[in-house]
Amino acid sequence: MSKQIISSSKAPAPIGPYSQAVQAGGFLFVSGQIALVPGTSEIISASIKEETAQVMANLKMILEEAGLDFIHVVKTNIFLGDMSFFPEVNEVYASYFNKDFPARETIAVKGLPRNVNVEISMIAFK
Repeated sequence: MSKQIISSSKAPAPIGPYSQAVQAGGFLFVSGQIALVPGTSEIISASIKEETAQVMANLKMILEEAGLDFIHVVKTNIFLGDMSFFPEVNEVYASYFNKDFPARETIAVKGLPRNVNVEISMIAFK
C-alpha cells in the first residue's frame, strides 16, 4: 500500500511539519483544521459559529481536492477550547451532513494552535 499526499491551494497551508491530508488505500486522513483563511494569516474569530464555518470550509476544500465530500466522512474529531462552545459548533457542523452522520468525539482541551476555539480533523473513505 502506498500513500499519497493531498494538498489544496484553496485550504490553509500547513503551519508545521504535516500534510493537509494523506490518502492511504481507500482512506483519507485529514489533519486538524482551524479557522485560518486560506492564503493569509487571518483567523476568523468574530463568533464561534463563523469560526466553525471557516473550519468546515477548509475541510471541504481538502476533501474536494481528493475527489470526496462530507458524505465520505466516517470519523471526525472535534477539539474545543471550552465545552460551552459545543451547542453552536454542533449546529454548524451538523449543517454539513445530510444523514448517516460519521462517528465522532468532541473533546475540550487546554489550548489549540493560534489560540483558536475549535479544531476539527476527519477520516474519509472512498
